[in-house]
Amino acid sequence: MTENTYRTFELSDKVTVEQVTFKNRYGITVAADLYLSKDIDTSQKYPALIVGTPYGGVKEQGAGIYAQNMAERGFVAIAFDESYNGESSGAPRHVSSPDIFAEDFSAAVDYIGTRPFVDRDKIGVIGICGSGGFAVTAAQVDTRIKAVATVSMYDMSRVMRYGWADSMTDEQRTQLFDQLGEQRWKDFQGDEPELTPAFPSEPVDSIPEGMDPISSEFFGYYAMKRGFHPNSIGAFTKTSAMAFMNFPLMNYIQTISPRPILFIIGEHAHSRYFSEDAYKMAAEPKELVEVAGAGHVDLYDRTDLIPFDKLESFFTENL
Repeated sequence: MTENTYRTFELSDKVTVEQVTFKNRYGITVAADLYLSKDIDTSQKYPALIVGTPYGGVKEQGAGIYAQNMAERGFVAIAFDESYNGESSGAPRHVSSPDIFAEDFSAAVDYIGTRPFVDRDKIGVIGICGSGGFAVTAAQVDTRIKAVATVSMYDMSRVMRYGWADSMTDEQRTQLFDQLGEQRWKDFQGDEPELTPAFPSEPVDSIPEGMDPISSEFFGYYAMKRGFHPNSIGAFTKTSAMAFMNFPLMNYIQTISPRPILFIIGEHAHSRYFSEDAYKMAAEPKELVEVAGAGHVDLYDRTDLIPFDKLESFFTENL
């Protein structure tokens, strides 16, 4: 695999990074970065963490920051690109799927649990933004995942079906179904499926005037130098919404118990209601941690705000 040296953060001199690939059960090749402490003794066995990207993000952004920091703390850590996105395979490109994205977490468990220096009874997952919902969903059926942490979690199936803050009316939903049906015919007759709006192909210096606060927050990360990566365009095939509207995530979150779940939210995060509601649905043991002064995107890359000490103690205690 060709070495990708473009990351949105500086590599630590305390870790090594190896680009790896593995297959999921659909035969898609998942691309990942494996982070190891330079102090690791590969004749021993270590706990491992699998880190998912924010929705539309890639492993060279926030997920890599989390994997690197947890590797510095003695965990074997892997950040991966979701199927159809980033450097992972799958066609057409930029498909989004609740089933396959949850499967990618289990495929990462397949891979990491077969490394000779990993204790396969001590595997945890960290899901950031949209991958938080996928991580929880994977853990509902994959008991090899012993502990789950989510950060700034988004429930993408809830957003797709009910709209932001559950504001979509039944009439609006029916209209959307009609539009998606028409879009399928257009995609079938075209060369490539149409995508939702994408971020600029080059980093920009400012946020467009008149953009709503939520879109502005994402634009300020993905479209500007802070978080820009050419593989992270922020767009998916339009018809991907159909799967999320038909197959909800996290329906069986209570069955993860007695394995623990940690929900981390920003004090000012627009997305906090997803984690607060999931916390209510989850069974013990569970914990909800609020990061003072943080918004949603702050917990992607603001290492001065991300509670790595809490993540370390949570996984040390539960793996």
